[in-house]
Amino acid sequence: MAGLPSLEESYSAICSEMGLLRNPYIMEKLRLTDKDAAQTSSDVGVTVKIPGNTPIVPVPRVTDSDIVALAQAVNNTFVTGLDLRFNQLTDLGSQHLANLLKETVALRYLNLMCNDIGPQGAEMIAKALHRNETLKRLQLTGNKIGNIGAMSLASMLQINNCLEDLDVSDCDVDTQSLVAFATVLTWNKSLRIINLNRPLLFSQQEETTVHMAQMLKMNQHLIELHLGKHDMKDFGVERLSEALTFNFTLRYLDLRCNKITRDGAKCLSEYLKNNRPLEILDLTSNRIEDDGAIYLSEAISLFNTNLKALAITSNNITGKGLVALAEAMKINSSLSYIYIWGNKLDEPTCVAFSEMISCGRLPEEHTDVSPYVVDGQVYLAELSHGLRKHYYWTPSFGPDGDPVANSALALSAGM
Repeated sequence: MAGLPSLEESYSAICSEMGLLRNPYIMEKLRLTDKDAAQTSSDVGVTVKIPGNTPIVPVPRVTDSDIVALAQAVNNTFVTGLDLRFNQLTDLGSQHLANLLKETVALRYLNLMCNDIGPQGAEMIAKALHRNETLKRLQLTGNKIGNIGAMSLASMLQINNCLEDLDVSDCDVDTQSLVAFATVLTWNKSLRIINLNRPLLFSQQEETTVHMAQMLKMNQHLIELHLGKHDMKDFGVERLSEALTFNFTLRYLDLRCNKITRDGAKCLSEYLKNNRPLEILDLTSNRIEDDGAIYLSEAISLFNTNLKALAITSNNITGKGLVALAEAMKINSSLSYIYIWGNKLDEPTCVAFSEMISCGRLPEEHTDVSPYVVDGQVYLAELSHGLRKHYYWTPSFGPDGDPVANSALALSAGM
């Protein structure tokens, strides 16, 4: 980094040259980045973080006019990450980011979560990635790129062999886009993580789930797959479970907010009995109930030694199922994280989990409940812990990406 102008100096000079107003918030963040860069070895690089959702003091958000100078300033060999989440970038700003992606020799991480980028902006970014050989992680969460933008990104994956992590959740992708992603991922060998949560689906036939299942039979490179809010039912889970028996790489499966019942949980339990590499299973906000929890507990206690984290929050499970899972954890030492809040926490459940926490089998950092006693009776209080608690916002306290509140980040880091 020696001999290179600071980011703050570069930004100021470019603004002066182009007759643009300097954004004081950007100046402050670049100044902090320069300090970090001074303490970082040249082969590591730094991430420029300019989020627009600071929890305490409102800040001027980055706009399209700001990004003109910023994109040129960060086109620097020691800047490897750019975090612009929760700002006001539109398709016009995407053009400047696309130019950056065409020219950069160092940028590996780009976070554009919850801006105002539309289909044309996503298309420009996708075309830029045709020739980009550095970017590893792209987050477009919450941008309404629709079918056109998603299809452009799917086409990009046929050409780009560098991108490893793509997040297009809450982007209004539809059936055609999901089928395209499934088709491309059948042969893509570089992408390891994809988030397809909350598409806009209008069919009840679960065609997209079937296509994803067919993809998982062939793909042996994907390690993390998010299919939350897909309106998935037991039929779809059965197809996924059957396909996963042929897959030896997937370690994180997110099926939150679907319509999975005990029959779907039974299919998943049969898959877990095969002791595949799956380490994280998220079934938050389904309806597996006691029978489903018992099916899972049988697989965990008798057959599976790889699963590390299980989220069954809000699944209408009573003490019968929750106690069965607690007993399974006493036998299985591999399952270290379990999240149960939102179910019916009766007295047997409270006692069972209180005993596991007090004896050290289940640290409070690895679950979302904490025991307390009133008049000799044990109760459980909710903790702000989970697999992805702070996925869409910056926490109001503690560090962003705290492994306690967001254990999926800590677990997936070793994958």
